[in-house]
Amino acid sequence: MLKIRYVLIVLGMLLCSVPIASAQVSVNIGINLPTYPRLVVVPGSPAYYAPGLQANFFFYDGMYWVYQGDNWYSSSWYNGPWWIVGSEAVPLYVLRIPVRYYRQPPAYFRGWRSDAPPRWGEHWGNQWEQRRSGWDRWNRSSAPAPAPLPAYQRQYSGDRYPRVEQQQALHSQNYRYQPRDTVVRQHYQEHAAPKAPAPAVRGQQRAPEERSSRQQDSQRSSPPPPRQPDSTAAPRAQPPQTPPQQRGPAVQEQRQQPPQGAAQPQREQQTPRSQVQEQRPQGKGAAQEPRRSQGKDQEKDREKGEERGQDRKK
Repeated sequence: MLKIRYVLIVLGMLLCSVPIASAQVSVNIGINLPTYPRLVVVPGSPAYYAPGLQANFFFYDGMYWVYQGDNWYSSSWYNGPWWIVGSEAVPLYVLRIPVRYYRQPPAYFRGWRSDAPPRWGEHWGNQWEQRRSGWDRWNRSSAPAPAPLPAYQRQYSGDRYPRVEQQQALHSQNYRYQPRDTVVRQHYQEHAAPKAPAPAVRGQQRAPEERSSRQQDSQRSSPPPPRQPDSTAAPRAQPPQTPPQQRGPAVQEQRQQPPQGAAQPQREQQTPRSQVQEQRPQGKGAAQEPRRSQGKDQEKDREKGEERGQDRKK
């Protein structure tokens, strides 16, 4: 039995010396406050403590911190949810809070000075002491000012305490303070800052398809555009135009002349019959002229014959 107990003690000491990382799942630490607690500034420190609670309840740099069961927890709301914080991720000014401000100190705090911080190096081992070297040495006169309290949370108590999905929106709307401590800022971004929604990959993949389908629908519904003249076709030949300033008397004389094919004056239309006959084309008209001349000769012969007949009768 003694050996088993010794093994358990050794395992417990080893587990305590292993650094605990911040958990990504909230835990229930048994704190259920009916109303917003009264918080008082720790003298010479930027941290607050809750004198009216039987708990190691603190506020520093915009977040709440609780030490319970040998573990640290943090939250952006006074009643949780609470997130576990590893021993190497606890802010320095939280570790420096004197022992007297722990309203429910653990048993191993006995014998330690009340006006000094807990002996974390003695409790968590030499490895932790080496990694967090210098945590208990600071200039107390140059400590930063305490952060403002999120007083808006006083109106959210009992049944009005918001759900986890509502807390981030309320906190960002009503509490404009941003943590200055690098370690606190990391905790705040992990658990208190509102997360941006993840991009919808499916929607992004469907977007080009929807655009193409919409373009096709619009092309079907809209009438076809009017046909533009072919720029490659050869332009029609246009007569050269004389600029207005270069037009002289010669151009005006050309304008006064009648165009081709227009009616000519009567003097030009009345041409001699002989010239018309000469200008007639050869063909049927040329063949008809000998016949007309033969008819005239026959009439002359008849007239002569008639004259001769009359002379005989006489």
